Amino acid sequence: MTIKIGNSVYIAPTAVILGEVEISAGVSIFDSAVIRGDMNYVRIGENSNIQDNATIHTDAGNPAVIGKNVSIGHNAIVHGATVDDDVIIGMGAIILNGAHIRSGCVVAAGAVVRENFETQNNTLLAGVPAELKRTGESLHEYAIANARSYQGLRDLYLSGKVERYTPKQPK
Repeated sequence: MTIKIGNSVYIAPTAVILGEVEISAGVSIFDSAVIRGDMNYVRIGENSNIQDNATIHTDAGNPAVIGKNVSIGHNAIVHGATVDDDVIIGMGAIILNGAHIRSGCVVAAGAVVRENFETQNNTLLAGVPAELKRTGESLHEYAIANARSYQGLRDLYLSGKVERYTPKQPK
């Protein structure tokens, strides 16, 4: 099992990456995110962002495949699912095994997308279990804009201009 990291990737010092994981160019992985390719592979597409405390995991029958320009929100879980390009997975959302989130979708904060659920393009899903709330190209545009804002944050972190406090350890 190998880990492959593309160019211009920001990985926070507290992030955990294990197993067969491929991270494409321009990705950002923030503090306490966990990416586990121990049971199957994980692939993360260009310019995607994995926010604080998010988890990406797999199982034997389901890899985790994340497209380009995807934002996986704080505390979200993507487990053995496919997420196409230009998608937002909201804070605390859970995407279960075999689900397929298509391009331009927004999964609302706290939503639970059940196993093997497939979306259409450009849809908003919300609720437990997640249900279609609306469709429209504006969702796709919103997802792209969100990813771009995180690309700016990635560049800021890579520049070293964000100070990180490290407490002194007792002697």
